[in-house]
Amino acid sequence: MEELVIRDADVVDGSGEPSYRADVVVDRGRIVSIVKEAAAAGCQRPKAVRELDAEGLVLSPGFIDMHAHSDLALLRDPDHSAKAAQGVTLEVLGQDGLSYAPVDDRTLEEVRRAITGWNGYGDDIDFDWRSVGEYLDRLDRGFDGRGIAVNAAYLIPQGTVRALAVGWEDREATPEELDRMRRLVAEGMEQGAVGLSSGLTYTPGMYAEDAELTELCRVVASYGGYYCPHHRSYGAGALEAYAEMVALTREAGCALHLAHATMNFGVNRGRAPELLSLLDEALATGADITLDTYPYTPGSTTLAALLPSWASEGGPEEVLRRLADGETAERIRHHLEVLGADGCHGVPVEWDTIEISGVGDPGLHAYVGRTVQESADLRGETPWTIARRLLLDDRLAPTILQHVGHEENVRTVMRHRVHTGGSDGILQGAKPHPRAYGTFPHYLGHYVRELEVLSLEECVAHLTGRPAARLRLPDRGLVREGYRADLVLFDPRAVAAGSTYDAPRTLPTGIPYVLVDGRFVIEDGRRTDVLAGRAVRRSPMGRNASP
Repeated sequence: MEELVIRDADVVDGSGEPSYRADVVVDRGRIVSIVKEAAAAGCQRPKAVRELDAEGLVLSPGFIDMHAHSDLALLRDPDHSAKAAQGVTLEVLGQDGLSYAPVDDRTLEEVRRAITGWNGYGDDIDFDWRSVGEYLDRLDRGFDGRGIAVNAAYLIPQGTVRALAVGWEDREATPEELDRMRRLVAEGMEQGAVGLSSGLTYTPGMYAEDAELTELCRVVASYGGYYCPHHRSYGAGALEAYAEMVALTREAGCALHLAHATMNFGVNRGRAPELLSLLDEALATGADITLDTYPYTPGSTTLAALLPSWASEGGPEEVLRRLADGETAERIRHHLEVLGADGCHGVPVEWDTIEISGVGDPGLHAYVGRTVQESADLRGETPWTIARRLLLDDRLAPTILQHVGHEENVRTVMRHRVHTGGSDGILQGAKPHPRAYGTFPHYLGHYVRELEVLSLEECVAHLTGRPAARLRLPDRGLVREGYRADLVLFDPRAVAAGSTYDAPRTLPTGIPYVLVDGRFVIEDGRRTDVLAGRAVRRSPMGRNASP
């Protein structure tokens, strides 16, 4: 007898097609049968060891977070309710060009320091890997060999690759260095990565010219992977930066997935239709493009990310040295406040939009939850004095919320036919962005039920079937017989994000059941002790595989 039958569910299957009522049978981690309109038909209903009454609940595929920063969180926190409670059953890691594989000892230390604000320094982690394959193996083992909370796929981080082959200098790669980068990318793809990411406003990835990026994308394309750039500007020059990525990947013959694809800062208010027109023109001529967004207006990153690229050349220790030097620090301030630093997307920084969301040093907690301008006003100091002090005293660890987005742009982009969902959730800090805990229920509760920006079927497709297609997953993202039983049951009348800007770690409501590989990770609204997640690997032939 099969293990589980989910009875009388309203199935929204991830394809975008209308919902239907059905009994869904799960056994050994897969959907083994779907009996539509079982009760009404009066037919012999499927039996199982366990029966779950889903009356009034929607059954959908598990949500796929196309832009996650859980690279260490999955190894640190077996509970991981931040994502599991949202119905996320797969996260895509290695984002924005900086993560922890492939590395050597030197590069690992540099990367740990550079992205402390994203993932913590990692004192609690045994970094017992160096290659992409070894990192994926580590995810498979998880906690005591039992796995991790949810599944995870990995993008090779182009900035880390450049740091390993070239260093943190702002210069063109030599032919030998470029060959090494090609080999590193090929090895990562062969070991199971799904593509390549870049952070082109972060060092050292931003030092790569288009020709270098094109060559790496050619390697990715040969394995059937995709390129996921955080491109060179989301502010001044945003449209040009999007066009650059479209042209680059067309030249390389590589699929393109635009990370957190929005139009921010005052210069881009109401300009989302221009972005979508650019993408539609490329799609009409055969380009393979998708994108992801989070359903909020503020962004989130590190305070150090705002600095001009020249100030970050050489790595974290060089950044701190420049900040400590009074004359150099004044040059940095001038670029930030007057010229518009490339790290701040070419727009002069507005300190009243920069809210400190987290610090590494508990002694600096008084700054958290206030904008830099508010702290400056309270202390009778200049905003730059506050920002510089935080960067030096906390050794580049502070994270920020950047209140520069526009609601009309958010809604316009999420309606597009190639849109997918990504939280871009940073789980560090005392006051993280609520998107880390709320992205997926916020789509379903606020933008579907309350605002009707998307239909329920459309929205679920954006969060499941469409991202699974981008990842080329042969057996996930849809409610289909033979597919893996990564599933979510939610109440469409009650689902909502609990997280807010004041209480960002509050869990969502209206999601009573989540299954990963047919096992309940959320049951009756509570996290179980199940660790059913594993690394999802791309095989050398371009298809994805799981253990």
